[in-house]
Amino acid sequence: MSNNLLEIRNLTKVFKTGGLVFGTRLAAVDNVSLAVAADRPAILSIVGESGSGKTTLARILLRLQEPTSGEVQLDGKPLFGRKGTFADTEFRRFVQPVFQNPFEAFSPHKTVDSYLYATAMNLGVAGTRDEATKVIGDILASVGLDLGKVCGKYPHQFSGGELQRVSIARALIPRPRLIIADEPVSALDASLRMNVVNQFLDLKRQFGVSFVYVTHDLSTAYYVSDYIAIMFRGQVVEFGPAGQVLTAPSHPYTQLLMDCVPKVGQKWDTEIDLPDVETVEFAATGCKFASRCQCARDVCRKQRPPMVELGDDRRVLCFKASDFTA
Repeated sequence: MSNNLLEIRNLTKVFKTGGLVFGTRLAAVDNVSLAVAADRPAILSIVGESGSGKTTLARILLRLQEPTSGEVQLDGKPLFGRKGTFADTEFRRFVQPVFQNPFEAFSPHKTVDSYLYATAMNLGVAGTRDEATKVIGDILASVGLDLGKVCGKYPHQFSGGELQRVSIARALIPRPRLIIADEPVSALDASLRMNVVNQFLDLKRQFGVSFVYVTHDLSTAYYVSDYIAIMFRGQVVEFGPAGQVLTAPSHPYTQLLMDCVPKVGQKWDTEIDLPDVETVEFAATGCKFASRCQCARDVCRKQRPPMVELGDDRRVLCFKASDFTA
């Protein structure tokens, strides 16, 4: 596992809904295995609709929740467990978050530069305020901001795009090797979204940082990603290089998602048939997508589908990919 910057192996997170006695167990993350290589920086996008489990997965990677079972390693070191795991400061130097709404990441009663200085000082990036000023100024410049125009200002004095860039700068201060970005552009206007994802590409090249980019936005995922994992009801149903997965999807759910994206010159005037979380799909014995899949057969409803290796670093969780043999 030491050849990977991030390795997720058979990760499961189970919640219990309803009453203590008659409640239902729901696997929000269900036996997920993914990896980001250590030899070169990459952007791995986790894509899925609401209720797919992608945010729960991100929270586990940020140590905001513990998994029910499975394993996560960063650079060969376990993220959870009693022995050999990361101390808090060490972990925060290695991994940093960028959250969905930048206005919720900063208190309205504190200037944003106070957060930047606290990050630099508390994580040992700088020993004095003067040293911190130099580090913060350089990092802000890398995301197109000027320290002189940021200092002394409160969150409400920034636009959403500007404040998200401040959030990205804050995440970069300890020079992390991995950034977990959970829906970082969903709260922004469409005109600002590409500015933020272009920042990710620039930072990958400039600083060698890898990203786990959690999103429901297929267009930005296609543009920014090296690899894409498609999630449905807690499972990764398809994985591979972004261009291959989104131009030639192998799983019926990925195909459904692509069919819902409006094409140039085509009016988007139909409703998308992607309902909210349904406990029955999470609890399905067989394929969780079978109830909505036009390709489904009896075996799909009765047995858990296999993860089929397609070659070229692609795999799909589907009986169809194995000619419906079980």
